[in-house]
Amino acid sequence: MIGLDQIRELVSPTPSKIVLLVIDGLGGLPHPETGRTELENAKTPNLDRLAREGICGMIDPVGSGITSGSAPGHLALFGYDPLTFIVGRGMLEALGIDFELKAGDVAARGNFCTIDGSGLITDRRAGRLSTQRCSELCQLLDGMNMEGVAILVSPVREHRFVAVFRGEGFLSALGDSDPQREGLSPRDVIAHSPRAEKAASIANEFIAQSRATLADHYPANMVLLRGFAHYPDFPKMSEVFSLKPAAIAPYPMYRGLAKVVGMEVLPTGATVEEQLSAVAEHYNSYDFFFLHVKETDIAGEDGDFARKVMVIEEVDRALPRLIDLDPDVIIVTADHSTPAVLKGHSWHPVPFLLCSKLCRPDGVVEFSERDCVSGALGRFPATDVMPLALANALKLKKFGA
Repeated sequence: MIGLDQIRELVSPTPSKIVLLVIDGLGGLPHPETGRTELENAKTPNLDRLAREGICGMIDPVGSGITSGSAPGHLALFGYDPLTFIVGRGMLEALGIDFELKAGDVAARGNFCTIDGSGLITDRRAGRLSTQRCSELCQLLDGMNMEGVAILVSPVREHRFVAVFRGEGFLSALGDSDPQREGLSPRDVIAHSPRAEKAASIANEFIAQSRATLADHYPANMVLLRGFAHYPDFPKMSEVFSLKPAAIAPYPMYRGLAKVVGMEVLPTGATVEEQLSAVAEHYNSYDFFFLHVKETDIAGEDGDFARKVMVIEEVDRALPRLIDLDPDVIIVTADHSTPAVLKGHSWHPVPFLLCSKLCRPDGVVEFSERDCVSGALGRFPATDVMPLALANALKLKKFGA
């Protein structure tokens, strides 16, 4: 992988446009009855057209055999080594909802969840309760104060909330209480350094008091916390890649991630059509657009194979609006695989296509796992995506003499 310092020396600003469309959790596994993945089952004439006119392959978000979270998967696509540039999910959620952070704040991403009489988790998402209900429950938990640390709780979306711990000496070197599996008990928050013992004790007391407060609010009768984090100081895409980047992402966490790398977050509606309208409206003002579609990942985590197929087809129907803008580079891929048959993220490589006026078509005729695996790009790390995009947009100078 070429480092950010090296690529910074090679980039050259040009008026060419790059669009990165991330269909979250796109990769899948064959349905036992059909032998085809969600993407292979979907009718995608426009994605297939881009695949035929472009060049394809399969990417590993973090590394072979590693199941990637959403943050490292996206950071890799943006050109940041996810093993070096690490950010906790809580800070991304806080940034995504425009929470007014102060120096020293530590944010954690929270789930309202369901536990049974034995304390075992039966539903990590409390039935995906409504955002309105989440907001009501957050009001019950907001404003606790423990040992001089204020705990501020705000709703994010559906079952998700953010808990911000504000007080001197509260450190982020903490483990998660969320085991990320049902049938287990929530974990105790543990300190990853002796200096974080006080913070761990406060986090565990907050969880205990939240459980008592929520006892009569089934199915949201418990909370899970993960991704404790301070604000990260990452180099910005404008500095490294000489780009003016914009993000069009309805989901808060991805807006937060875009802010961390210096993208301007544009207003948008929730549908793919509304997102593409936002691209068209601001097309002349930016040279890099990140579009994020979340619903594929949600359907995969819910084990809803048919709904994931429907979302892929919805994206495909909307694509002509993007194609008609005639960007110099269009990339379609994902941050990780979320096969419906596994109901969760997986380690499988992700289909990738790049279509530009300067690429060499490779004979792939269908955008699918089965076809992309034979594409000319082969299997490669997601951190190579940005150099490929920049090269095809004629934004990279020659390396060496």
